[in-house]
Amino acid sequence: MPATIIDGKAFAARVRTQVAGHVTRLKQDHGITPGLAVVLVGEDPASQVYVRSKGKQTVEVGMKSVEHKLDAQTSEADLLAVIDRLNKDPEIHGILVQLPLPGHLDEDLVINSIAPEKDVDGFHISNVGLLGTGQKSMVPCTPLGCLMMLRDHHGSLSGMEAVVIGRSNIVGKPMAQLLLGDSCTVTIAHSRTKDLPEVVRRADIVVAAVGRPEMVPGDWIKPGATVIDVGINRLDAPEKGEGKTLLVGDVDYESCAAVAGAITPVPGGVGPMTIACLLANTVTACCRANSLSEPEGLTA
Repeated sequence: MPATIIDGKAFAARVRTQVAGHVTRLKQDHGITPGLAVVLVGEDPASQVYVRSKGKQTVEVGMKSVEHKLDAQTSEADLLAVIDRLNKDPEIHGILVQLPLPGHLDEDLVINSIAPEKDVDGFHISNVGLLGTGQKSMVPCTPLGCLMMLRDHHGSLSGMEAVVIGRSNIVGKPMAQLLLGDSCTVTIAHSRTKDLPEVVRRADIVVAAVGRPEMVPGDWIKPGATVIDVGINRLDAPEKGEGKTLLVGDVDYESCAAVAGAITPVPGGVGPMTIACLLANTVTACCRANSLSEPEGLTA
């Protein structure tokens, strides 16, 4: 029986509809419009596309969108001054600094200059610590989206064995914390893991977030397991024409889909959920800032 395809694009559309409903109620009942500010330093093409998409979707759900586009040579002091102004702006509830930053800027310093309560990326050290100790925090968007899809597919995750392949601060580590919070038994696997295939084969849930194209073959997957593929990798595709590329995940989709019970595709799986969860985090931050009830179903 072929695997169920977890349609991240459709799920993200539902999340955006929920967010838009909460935004409407905040406006009508409290006269509050959630505001999201995105800071882009430099002219990285991929970052520019991503920032445009964030701005467009922010406006579509009825929120205020602010963009600060700074020159690649912007000094650290000038960037921190922009963030300080946004921290103090009561109409801005979420702040996101688009990564990567130019090499002369200290990413950790910049991220930790954002007010933790406005850190809708969930990267501030205070939010990392709160998540790690099971307290209320802003949760990184990609892991939050993965958790939402897993909850939607399975209902309760309690007692399931999960393997997270990858130990990044952005996906792997927070994903493991979220799964622990939902009472999974969690293993974080990485490049030094001994007998990685056997570790992965015992998992009811596999989250692949390692950044290596099609690294995980189908014979690593336990029959019926749920596979969440976070990877986004571009491979040359000369058969499609000169300069053309193919977008693939960290798992070999065809062989894994033949074994898994459910799987996210690439593209159209985890990717669309990241911006949807950014919008959800902004609404959550707005509600917390105004001591209002948090939106149900949009938080960890």
